[in-house]
Amino acid sequence: MKQISLDYRYLKAFLVTSKYLNFSKAAQELNIAQSAVSRQIKLLEESVGQQLIIRSSKKVLLTEKGQALLDELRLFETRLQDIFFGHMNKTLRVGILHGLLETWFNDVMVEFSTKSKHQLVVEVNSLEQLKEKLYAGKYDIILSTENIQSELISSLKLFEEKMVLVSKTEIDPKEAQEYPWVVYSDQDHLFQLYKKRSQKTVVVNSITTILKLVRKGVGIAIVPDHTVDAEMKLKTYDLKGMPKQHIHLSSLNFKIMPEHIKQLVDAIKKQT
Repeated sequence: MKQISLDYRYLKAFLVTSKYLNFSKAAQELNIAQSAVSRQIKLLEESVGQQLIIRSSKKVLLTEKGQALLDELRLFETRLQDIFFGHMNKTLRVGILHGLLETWFNDVMVEFSTKSKHQLVVEVNSLEQLKEKLYAGKYDIILSTENIQSELISSLKLFEEKMVLVSKTEIDPKEAQEYPWVVYSDQDHLFQLYKKRSQKTVVVNSITTILKLVRKGVGIAIVPDHTVDAEMKLKTYDLKGMPKQHIHLSSLNFKIMPEHIKQLVDAIKKQT
């Protein structure tokens, strides 16, 4: 199959000439010489290997291929109009850490869904995957614990995430190693905070499941305080020496943020 390489200037000359069916009027609109319009269309015809316009001293007519090309160009212009200026519903793609989705972000989704016509797609991922997909343009925003500042991306600090130790029954936090641990990963805060480790650990990459296991007495855990509510009836303990952790909203560095993304950002700010 022949590979076609098209110059948009030639397509524009063809489109305007087709509108007027007149080289002189097309040249006026394009602000170039009539001979230049004729030459650009000739080069377009050479590129596609087809005659697109039949010329005469009085009339300009489109061939069958010319009309087919014109129809496609008009459709293309309509699609461009919709992409950049249309009011159609748009889809917002959000990447988020697991614990944030299950708690705080629920209220954001309610706020946004009741006031916006746009679609919302939320995906849980690891911190590394969130950053990678944001850089690749697969997310519009991400919500994570990292403050990303670069030529392409900037972050806004939303709130401080306080971590607490939780257990089913009363314990002595200084003796945490004496109890089984329920942890999110081998980088869990329990491993960072205590030099002596528990002899028994359960690793689960779900904050909800971690809390359920603690409620059933399987072990103790360190979780964000916003994931714990009164109905769980868990014992909570503030921890000394725990490094501060902040939640950030990160997005590409738009000169002017698209309106549909701005709507979601405003909803997020309202919940913080």
